[in-house]
Amino acid sequence: MAETTRVGCVQLCATPDLEANLSTAEGLVAQAHAQGAKVVLLPEAFAFLGPEKQKRALLEALPAAPDSPGGPILERCRDMARANDCDLILGGFHEDAGDPEKCFNTCVHLDAQGRIRAAYRKIHMFDISLSDGTQLRESARTLAGDQLTVTELGFGKLGLSVCYDLRFPYLYQGLVDMGALALAVPSAFTQTTGDAHWHVLLRARAIECQSYVLAPAQHGHNWGKRHSYGHSLIIDPWGKVVAECAEGDGVAVADVDPAVVEKVRRELPSLQHRRSLE
Repeated sequence: MAETTRVGCVQLCATPDLEANLSTAEGLVAQAHAQGAKVVLLPEAFAFLGPEKQKRALLEALPAAPDSPGGPILERCRDMARANDCDLILGGFHEDAGDPEKCFNTCVHLDAQGRIRAAYRKIHMFDISLSDGTQLRESARTLAGDQLTVTELGFGKLGLSVCYDLRFPYLYQGLVDMGALALAVPSAFTQTTGDAHWHVLLRARAIECQSYVLAPAQHGHNWGKRHSYGHSLIIDPWGKVVAECAEGDGVAVADVDPAVVEKVRRELPSLQHRRSLE
C-alpha cells in the first residue's frame, strides 16, 4: 500500500573528476539518509561533467538483468543504495549505446538492494544557441530515447524524466496517465536558463499534473564555460515549494504523501476535465 515517504534531492557540482564526484555523491546520499530519506535522487550527469573524449572513456552499458554485474560507476552507486537502505535515482547516467559517437543520457532507478528497477532514456535533446554566447548541442553526442517510464516506490508511481524534458508538458501528462503521482526532473540547468525558467517551469508541471515534482540539480562552475543554476527543489501537487537547496552542495528533503495528491486531484479535478482536440 502506498504510504508517505521521505525523499531527498541531492545538489552537487560535478566536474571532470570522477572520483571526487562520486565521493561527494556518497556523502550527500548519506546526509539524506541521516535525515530519514528512503528515496534519494541524484542530478543529471552526477558522475561526470567535462570533455566529450573523457566522458566516452567512462561510458558503461547497463546490464540486461536487474542483478547482473555492471561497470564500476554503477557498482559504486549500488553500494550507495545498499549502504543507505534507500531507493536511489541516478538522475543522468552516461550509458553506452554501442555507438562510436553517441551515448544515452539515462535516468536509472536502483532499489535498496541495488537492483535496477527502471531505466529511462532522455527523449528531448538540449540544442540551443543563446544571446549570451551559450551554445550546446546535446544531439551531436547523445541518442534520444523514445519510451515514457514510470517506476514503483513506497509512495506509489514515480515518472522519470531528465532536464530539458521539463519544457515539454505532454511528456508529464503522459506519465500521469501511466499512474505517476510524483515526477522526477534531475537536471543540470545552465545558469542563464535556470535563472529565467527553472522555478516557474517546475511549479507549472506540479500544478498541471497535480503531482509532486522532485528536482535534484547541478550547481556552480562545472568546467570550462559551463555553469549550472542549482536550486534543487521539491514541490507539492498544489505548486508549493516545500524544500529547496539555494546554494552549494546539499540535500532538499521532504515527504511525498499520496493522500495529498488524492486530495488535490479530487477537489480540483482538472486531470479529469482534459479534452482531446483535433
